[in-house]
Amino acid sequence: MDTTDLVLAIIHHLLVFSLAGIIGAEFVLIRGDLPAATLKRLVGIDRHYGIIAALIVIVGAGRVFYGLKGWEFYIYNWMFWAKMTAFVIVGLLSIIPTVRFISWNRQTGATPGFQVPAAELASVKTYVRAEAFIFLLIPVFAAAMARGYGS
Repeated sequence: MDTTDLVLAIIHHLLVFSLAGIIGAEFVLIRGDLPAATLKRLVGIDRHYGIIAALIVIVGAGRVFYGLKGWEFYIYNWMFWAKMTAFVIVGLLSIIPTVRFISWNRQTGATPGFQVPAAELASVKTYVRAEAFIFLLIPVFAAAMARGYGS
């Protein structure tokens, strides 16, 4: 059980750090006029965002049910639910950028010389900035929860 808990924790942390990197990459790439190559890169990065987020949920569930602390530690801890709420909010905020990236990429392929509308670009940047801000709360809640707060 100790080894299972350790492996799940390591994988979980690596996935969360990867997701943070992806949010950072999206933030950096959403600048200027977004040429076709950058849009294609954003679509690929965003696809990985979804895959990693799904893996975080799966591995996180494994930690809840197979970890050393037991599911009761998590289920009755309000810090856990605050962390889950922050994760869900980040996921919901990511929907608009994902839809826009796909749409812009299709328009770029269909219309040579397509330029991303400035208002849409600004809107997506705002969503990604909000994702990053809320994402910062996740390790805060996790650290507090790991130290017994919220139970």
